[in-house]
Amino acid sequence: MKILTIHGYKGNAHNAVYSALRTLGADTISPQFDYDKDSPEYVFAALRKILDENQVDMITGTSLGGFFALTLAIERDLPVMLTNPCLMPFLHLPRLGYTGEIDTFMKVFPIFTKVDTSKAYAVIGEKDQIIDTHDFTKRIIPNYDVVEGADHFSRNLNLEYYFRKELEKGGYI
Repeated sequence: MKILTIHGYKGNAHNAVYSALRTLGADTISPQFDYDKDSPEYVFAALRKILDENQVDMITGTSLGGFFALTLAIERDLPVMLTNPCLMPFLHLPRLGYTGEIDTFMKVFPIFTKVDTSKAYAVIGEKDQIIDTHDFTKRIIPNYDVVEGADHFSRNLNLEYYFRKELEKGGYI
């Protein structure tokens, strides 16, 4: 199984999600982006190119990467697993000091009404100190787990456990 995983704002391509997926034996593609320098259009183009050039079976995204992951999963009709997704980056990024362009995020946002909820899953840290809009996440993605005591930075999330559960349920492992 080949999985494209997309890291969050100020994040690292080899983050906790990447490590969990590798531990589960997934062939993982994890590009590195500098979201302060790389425009949303550039990121979307780079990710679409990766999808065009690879036989990707699933997409994952963490925080801001969740916005890109969910959008692309809807476009390509692929399963998606999200970790503390930032589905409203036009709201959250400015709070974090982001000064880049946010119009693309607002233009793309309506695509979330087309999510195939049978192909989407989210892991949400109960104590996420960055994203305060997970009530929206839960409405868009009704298949989710809230992890008690876990924060935004994947501390105490036990991603391997939750991802294994979803991958087994989908017949991927």
